[in-house]
Amino acid sequence: MLFALVKIPSHLGYLAVAALVGGESMGIPLPGETALIVAGLAAGRGKLDIVAVIAVASAAAIIGDNLGYLIGRAAGRRLLTAQGPFETHRRMLLDRGEPFFARHGPKAVFLGRWFAGLRIGAAWLAGINRMRWSSFLVWNALGGIAWATSVGLLAYAAGPAAESALKTFGIAGLALAALVTVAWIGHARLRRRRAVAEAEAGAELERAGAVVAGVDVEPS
Repeated sequence: MLFALVKIPSHLGYLAVAALVGGESMGIPLPGETALIVAGLAAGRGKLDIVAVIAVASAAAIIGDNLGYLIGRAAGRRLLTAQGPFETHRRMLLDRGEPFFARHGPKAVFLGRWFAGLRIGAAWLAGINRMRWSSFLVWNALGGIAWATSVGLLAYAAGPAAESALKTFGIAGLALAALVTVAWIGHARLRRRRAVAEAEAGAELERAGAVVAGVDVEPS
């Protein structure tokens, strides 16, 4: 069904991207990112315009997230504090969510675009936990534009290779490969940071040892 996006008229392709990305951002479990990937592949084959794909996906993500934020702010707390099953756990989610969003709200809203669960629920959580709308709007817009640009251009640049992988392994396999790649890059960066920190610590120890030994003295 997703590959039908490549074959339908371009204006309907843009509408499909807008509907799926916007619905997912609003909190509905739809394949919004998958639609963006397929649209990027279609743009690579000349079926869609990549600039238009990124613009549509960015706008849909921002609008959908803001609708989700408003829904969460208006009704989310009542749902979490209502009497009924799992009331204790729901209230605990609220108690823990407020200080978390007070400290890390902008990062959660921005980075959540690249994680499926947060992409669906971050806007609701921001609204429920009363994150300031002005701050949410800025970081959500930045995240939506950065996400649409990075994912769209990646699919567009990968072209036939990404389409072949998608057909062979499915979207789950492609997503797993992407996660593994991101994890590997993160691990490599962490190792470099640790190596730099260890080198700096070693240099500090050497200087301290020299001072203790009386080597590092001021000239007379």
